[in-house]
Amino acid sequence: MSALTFAVPPSMRQPARLGGLLLSYNLGRILSYMIAGAIVAALGTLLSLSPSAGMALQAFAAVMLILMALYIANWWKGLLKVEAVGRRVWKYIEPFGRRLMPVVKLPQAFALGAVWGWLPCGLVYSMLAWSLAIADPLEGALLMGAFGLGTLPALLATGIAARQLSGLIRHPATRSIAALSIIAFALWQLYDLAMA
Repeated sequence: MSALTFAVPPSMRQPARLGGLLLSYNLGRILSYMIAGAIVAALGTLLSLSPSAGMALQAFAAVMLILMALYIANWWKGLLKVEAVGRRVWKYIEPFGRRLMPVVKLPQAFALGAVWGWLPCGLVYSMLAWSLAIADPLEGALLMGAFGLGTLPALLATGIAARQLSGLIRHPATRSIAALSIIAFALWQLYDLAMA
C-alpha cells in the first residue's frame, strides 16, 4: 500500500483523492482474490471426493495459517519457500502492473489492484488453502472476498498514512499479537477437526 501511495504523483495525494485511488485499488485486489478463491475451490472439488479428503484439506489449511502466523511474527520464514513458487508466475504478471504507473485515475488504480492481487503472499496462500478445503467455487470466492474486506481497513489506513503507520505495523509487538491471534484460530480449527 505504501508503494501504491508513492506511485501517485505528489500533486494528487490530497486525502480525498488518494483515498479514492486506494479504495479503487483495493477493490481490484479483492476481485483478484475472489477469482483465485473460485479457481482453487474448483480444484478442491476434484480433491475432496471423500469426507476424509475434506478433513485432510481443512487440516492443511489450518497448518498453513500457523505457518503464516510464524511468518508474520518473524519467528520462522519457511513460508518464503512457498512464495518463491508464486514469484515465478509473478515475473510474467508484474510488467502489466508497471505499465499502469503512475496512478492518476480510478480505473487505472482498479486495474493495478487486480494485477497486484496476484502478488506472491504467504497470507493470501494460507487463505487460499481454506478455499481449497471448502471445495465450492462460490464459497471459495466469498471466503476470499471476506478475507480481502477484512484486510481493507488496515490497508487503507496504511496507504493514507503510509509513513506514520509503517513503524507501528512493523513493530514486533504488533506482529506478535497478530500472529498469536491467527495461531489461536488455527488451533481451534484443528481441535474441531479432531473432535469431529
